[in-house]
Amino acid sequence: MKVLLTGASGQLGQALIASRPTDVALIALRRQDLDLADTQACRQVVALHRPDWVLNAGAYTAVDRAESEPKLAQAVNALAPRAFAEALGDQGGRLLQISTDFVFSGRQGSPYLPEQAKDPLGVYGVTKAAGEEAALRLAGAVVLRTSWLYGPVGDNFCRTMLRLMGERKQLGVVADQVGCPTSTATLAKACWQLIRVERSDAPRLLHWSDAGVASWYDFAVAIADLGQSLGLLLNPSRITPITTADYPTPARRPAYSLLDSTASRALLSLEPVHWRRALEQVLRRIASLEFSPVH
Repeated sequence: MKVLLTGASGQLGQALIASRPTDVALIALRRQDLDLADTQACRQVVALHRPDWVLNAGAYTAVDRAESEPKLAQAVNALAPRAFAEALGDQGGRLLQISTDFVFSGRQGSPYLPEQAKDPLGVYGVTKAAGEEAALRLAGAVVLRTSWLYGPVGDNFCRTMLRLMGERKQLGVVADQVGCPTSTATLAKACWQLIRVERSDAPRLLHWSDAGVASWYDFAVAIADLGQSLGLLLNPSRITPITTADYPTPARRPAYSLLDSTASRALLSLEPVHWRRALEQVLRRIASLEFSPVH
């Protein structure tokens, strides 16, 4: 099986490369190899490699900056999936489009099912929602939404917290936004398993996150506790809960974006991993890669 992966240098891309099944011929494209804002290049790379699957893990993920760069966010998050879908429709092949909990507003206060109507709050969510719709025009496309993604490499909340906890005595972290942290390792496993599913009745729109529920404050406290127990942090910051209003940002964020992953777990025959257990595995990996204890 030949799989063309976008976003290969990103945190999910690196997890996908590390966990590639042995029978997959992987064409891993970094940003310098393929500019997702160039729709013609997206079409050409499909025509050149003729993959069985395009796994589109690349995205414009700067949520706040997207508010001032809507055209670039639209090009990467919406027009690139459309180009992949059109090119694959011309020559054959399937598309796995990675999407986000930010396609929902978070107003309902209960876990979102895959088929629920989208109602994004900002440019990032709007463009990702458009990318979903464009991808699903291809009969062989599947959209997999995830939430609060983090891993041992790249820019993410976990690594940022580790750095800040080594620099500051006190940190305020938002406690009134609720969702579920998801490890790149568990998401990558789900992606590879999904590509192997051959059921004709398989849903085309799925959710995947780790198990459990947390606020950003809960996540930060767990990073501090586990980081200290693993020797990554000697004297972690004192973490205090704050509200969204205390920390205004250019983009609005959903207050409750928990995803219901029941259908995907059943389809993929994967046991749920609680987010705190997954976090410990990520922190152990970070400890083995690069970090020295910080005060």
